[in-house]
Amino acid sequence: MTGAAGTLSRAVGIDVGGTKTAAALVSGDGSVLALETLPTPADDVDATLATIVKAARAVIAPDVRAVGIAAAGLVGWKTGELVFAPNLAWRQVPLAAYLTSQLGVPVVADNDNTAAAWGEYVFGAGRGFEDLLLVGVGTGIGGGIVTGGRLFHGAHGFAAEIGHIVMDPDGPLCGCGNRGCWEQFASGQAVTRAGRAAVRGGAVTVLADLTAGDPDRVTGPMVTQAARGGDAVSVDILRDAGHWLGVGIGGLVNILDPEIVVMAGGVAEAGDLLLEPARSAYRETVEAAELRPDVPIVMAAHGNNTGVVGAAALVLEAPG
Repeated sequence: MTGAAGTLSRAVGIDVGGTKTAAALVSGDGSVLALETLPTPADDVDATLATIVKAARAVIAPDVRAVGIAAAGLVGWKTGELVFAPNLAWRQVPLAAYLTSQLGVPVVADNDNTAAAWGEYVFGAGRGFEDLLLVGVGTGIGGGIVTGGRLFHGAHGFAAEIGHIVMDPDGPLCGCGNRGCWEQFASGQAVTRAGRAAVRGGAVTVLADLTAGDPDRVTGPMVTQAARGGDAVSVDILRDAGHWLGVGIGGLVNILDPEIVVMAGGVAEAGDLLLEPARSAYRETVEAAELRPDVPIVMAAHGNNTGVVGAAALVLEAPG
């Protein structure tokens, strides 16, 4: 398949998240040839744009004729405008047009997890499946949907904002402005918040030792590290997040009926500490679990590079 830039042997993919911006030179088979990662100055639009350009210029090669960028938030994929992002200071930013002017090549913009779903369909765990749901679990929760071999965008390009399904209207305040969104129970934010609450409440946990008793120093990766080391409190935190993850996946499978669910993002790297409770809760939640075909819940093939490979896939093999 070819995009507007014609048949491409390699492209640059950029993934902009709430905490980091990554750019990669990606080959036509999805291999990452060069990678640059920088912190995202999430509360400053101009600084974030400058960071994106800096990362892209660090990996771009003379033969690159197109760039794909995937950003967290509502992206009008036809216009290249990033309309809104709950965890970034984005409001109606003409992302694709700006980067085209800075990099001198055509730029295609899309939502980060929508792009990741396409990358996994073309180059990763979704190969061989025509209907795929990707659940990206990082700072928040995002999604991507491939149906009938085509990337699903919805009417305005805003489809699969699955992290903002409301689970509890009286729950924690979300960055989108609502309360009790799914990502407030099963994302990096949820894990971090639970870890800090445990330290603040005086729980017997290695998290208190790692932070010298300062709850504000607890991070999601720290909870995962502690859980892998056998810390019971951290294991319970991941189990609870995994449970909520599975409940949400069960509801989405009821709606979408995918062949496979692919998990991506930093929190998903907790592996079975998160995925086993998610799989269990999924089976308890999905309709007619004992009668319907099995839907495997698997990790993305590209690990930390899922976002940049997905962004590059937008121009290496243009979505149908």
